[in-house]
Amino acid sequence: MVFFGGLLGLIGLATLVFRDGEIAGLPAVGVGVGLLVVGAVVAGLGVVRRRRLKRRRAERGEPEPIGDVFERARALPRLLRAARRGDYPGLPTSRMALWGLAVVYLISPIDILPELLPLLGIADDAGVAVWLLTSVSTATGLYLRHERDQQRANP
Repeated sequence: MVFFGGLLGLIGLATLVFRDGEIAGLPAVGVGVGLLVVGAVVAGLGVVRRRRLKRRRAERGEPEPIGDVFERARALPRLLRAARRGDYPGLPTSRMALWGLAVVYLISPIDILPELLPLLGIADDAGVAVWLLTSVSTATGLYLRHERDQQRANP
């Protein structure tokens, strides 16, 4: 939600800066300001939602993913090897299969919603890409935590 809100805000800002004619019969300034406001509200709700989810996970005792983007990217091959060998039960085979299907969907020329449709054609690919990146990032962050906990247990 934070990303989507930021994207709406950027579109609103671009509309304010670069557009001077009407948009669907509405003044460009009104559309730009409206998109900026909606983007800010959506991003703010996303931040609140993220904090609430983080607090709930902590209350349940669920592990929190660790590592930055680069550490998680370097951990992905180790995660896949460990999951394939059965050394890491935190990543089910079904999730790896879904990741594979998502990659195939993204690179495939066959599309559920063709790119010929103005916004919807790209939105389905963007949604799949965001889900894939979020899922992989979370899984590798949890795997990094698992590795760290294993190192502490076996010094």
